[in-house]
Amino acid sequence: MASSENSKVALVTGASRGIGAAVARRLASDGFTVVVNYSGSAAAAEDLARVIEQAGGRALTAKADVSDAEAVRRMFDAAEGAFGGVDVLVNNAGIMMLSPLAEADDASFDRQIAVNLKGTFNTLREAARRLRGGGRIINLSTSIVGLKLETYGVYAATKAAVETLTAIMTKEMRGRNITVNAIAPGPVATDLFLNGKTEELVTRMAKMNPLERLGSPEDIASAVAFLAGPDGGWINGQTLRANGGAI
Repeated sequence: MASSENSKVALVTGASRGIGAAVARRLASDGFTVVVNYSGSAAAAEDLARVIEQAGGRALTAKADVSDAEAVRRMFDAAEGAFGGVDVLVNNAGIMMLSPLAEADDASFDRQIAVNLKGTFNTLREAARRLRGGGRIINLSTSIVGLKLETYGVYAATKAAVETLTAIMTKEMRGRNITVNAIAPGPVATDLFLNGKTEELVTRMAKMNPLERLGSPEDIASAVAFLAGPDGGWINGQTLRANGGAI
């Protein structure tokens, strides 16, 4: 564990559960001070922060719906007020609402755009203005952008846009030693993925990759930790598909 006096600060959105919680725990164990963002799960976020601090790390919870630009600004303000600035942004917050295009309703379309695309834009805009030199930005995409599976159309479209934002922002950070990358997980054993799926479907999707299992939140957290840590400094403008070889 790095000393808290000189540790870098990582802001993880959607960090109260699933992949986000695993990322927060891993970055804290790597010595980062972690800002645990959440939208609705206050108790889970506080529990996670407590676990991190009991293990010798530092954590702050920050409530913000990432689709709300003003709330995102206040979250960055809180991080700067508590720790002096932000070094790493992990854009993990996202929602997934599946249906064939013919059956997709306006409300689910608008909400996925608001959280997955506008939410990522909101945090990227603040990071572009406020991230400290030498920082890292890691956006979460999905390997469905490559696999192009039925019913994932709107969700995958929001993530394809995130990959494009990633590549363009990489170039806009020229001169500041800030890297911008995306991680595109395949199926991961989280509530977000498992909800509403039959056991047969989950088994079939687990066997899509040659390793024949679902990813774990910790698998994705390891990839984030690589890009956020000293060994990832030469990786820039890339989308890393963390999916066991599914595509």
